[in-house]
Amino acid sequence: MFKIKPLGNTGLNVSVLGLGTVKFGRNQGVKYPEPFEIPEDNHLLNLLSCAKDLGINLLDTAPAYGNSEERLGSLIRPQRKNWIITTKVGEEFINGQSIYNYTPEHTLMSIERSLKRLQTDFLDVVLVHSDGHDVYNINHFGILDVLSDLKQKGMIQAFGMSTKTVEGGLLALSLSDVVMVTYNPIETVERPVITKAHELQKGILIKKALASGHVSKIPGSDPVQSSLQFILKEPGVSSIILGTLNPKHLTHNVTCLSQ
Repeated sequence: MFKIKPLGNTGLNVSVLGLGTVKFGRNQGVKYPEPFEIPEDNHLLNLLSCAKDLGINLLDTAPAYGNSEERLGSLIRPQRKNWIITTKVGEEFINGQSIYNYTPEHTLMSIERSLKRLQTDFLDVVLVHSDGHDVYNINHFGILDVLSDLKQKGMIQAFGMSTKTVEGGLLALSLSDVVMVTYNPIETVERPVITKAHELQKGILIKKALASGHVSKIPGSDPVQSSLQFILKEPGVSSIILGTLNPKHLTHNVTCLSQ
């Protein structure tokens, strides 16, 4: 059985590998090294079935990922109880550009919209999508307070922030349940956030584990394995989010984490 870890003190238990779904709904304005076509539903159903068979139970999406939320809502509706879904607030992708809005009004609208798109009564995890001004956005808009209120109302189970700064990550840890950080062998600036999360028993999700697909820059005979094993050495890591449309790549990722 693929390893399952607690997501901090949220009460949620997640697979150490989560499936990112940017490619389910968006192929513009992304930083992957190769262009790709957005796949048909049958392909995604096969990929999700493969993920489930491998023991993966965590899916990561966002309003900024094109129509990823809508597609997931339709595809997993019969098996909603089998999945833990992470979505986000704060970023919209409109006409090829990212637009950020952290106001309480927009945050509530985004949560209600995600509930409808994902065809669910609650959201497992909601993260603030960073524009790089983490501390300012937390303090000025009170967005984590808004999410805390929505958690109290039962609309979400856990909340936090996908950060881009160490200062923002540390502040978010003190005010929320989960933080998502960039971490891989060539990008280690946010390691203090992982260390602090472990001390506080908060959840940590990893993004860009393979440097947004530029895995060849990572040293080692198998750069994927080198990167994933490097990340797992950090006890504070709950799960690594990797996006792929290829079942073979997904299977290889799981194999690398199982060794």
